[in-house]
Parts: sequence; C-alpha cells; structure tokens
Amino acid sequence: MTKEAQLDDSKLVARLRDPSTCREAFGDLIKLYSEPLYRQIRRMVQSHDDTDDILQNTFMKAWQNIENFRGDAKLSTWLYKIAINECMTFLEKERKRRGLSLDDEESNMVALIQADTNIDGDQLTQKLREAVATLPEKQRLVFNMRYYDDMKYEQMSEIMGTSVGALKASYHLAVKKIEQFFEDND
Repeated sequence: MTKEAQLDDSKLVARLRDPSTCREAFGDLIKLYSEPLYRQIRRMVQSHDDTDDILQNTFMKAWQNIENFRGDAKLSTWLYKIAINECMTFLEKERKRRGLSLDDEESNMVALIQADTNIDGDQLTQKLREAVATLPEKQRLVFNMRYYDDMKYEQMSEIMGTSVGALKASYHLAVKKIEQFFEDND
C-alpha cells in the first residue's frame, strides 16, 4: 500500500469513527466503492437485483463494524472481504433453497447470463461470461478479481485468507477451464 493510500484510508477511517463526520464519510465511502464492489458481486451472482441486495448488505455490515476495522489492510480489501463473504453466503443459501447441486448451479448461472438483458456486450464477451460461470465458486472469484479487476495476488490473499501460491494455481486452472470451454463450444 502506498503512503498516499494509507493516508487516505486512515483519514477516511478517522472520519468514519468520528460521530460528527461519520455520516458524510460513509457517503464518501459508498461513492468511492459502490461501483467496483457492484461489478465484483454482479460477476458472482449474475442478477442485478440480487447484486443490489448484497451490495446494500455489504455496506450495512461495514457501517455496523467500522469500529472493528484495524487498519492492517486497505479499506478496500476489508470491503471486498465483506462483499465476497456476503456473495458466498447468498450463493450457498440459493443453492440450498433451490436444492441445486454445484453442477446444477453452474447450468443455472449460464442460463441467467443468457437471459440477462441488462448487460451489453458482443458475442465473445457473452461467451466469456458463460465460461466463467461454469467455474467453481472460488476459481470464479479468483479469475474475476485477477482478470477483470487486475487485482494483485497479495491483495486477493488478504481478502480470501489463501496463500498467493494457491491463488496463482486457482487462476491458472480457471484459465485452462475457460480455454477448454471455448474449444468445446466453437
């Protein structure tokens, strides 16, 4: 983390913890992180409405737990961790609610992508979204953070509590599976 980012994070956190500035600071936090968190969540759950709900839950948890933020990691890392945990909880609940196996869930995700009218994109983009949807959750998450967000493995490691080596292996496997998807669906 750069000195400037640490300073910005520490200033924002100080404002969040100060009762006289907390509401304004939280509005700033939402403005700053809504879009990147929305994109990350949306790539995991596919549905706009579900994404909005998870994003709202993410910010509610952040608001309720800002006092627990120690500042060891970047504020964005902490928020991504909350959002990802919310995604995983949501996906698990949905799988149980619908009685879906992991394979059924992948098919369901592909069907959601194919039916989605809220995302613009060419055929290749659509096919990549479908390929990514067929990945197991953790590989999908690693691929999304690395490929779309260009997130460094070290930050992903902090968010997911997984070693850098394991994340690199997951990304490599995800890329191989996506390549295979394209070969099989030409």
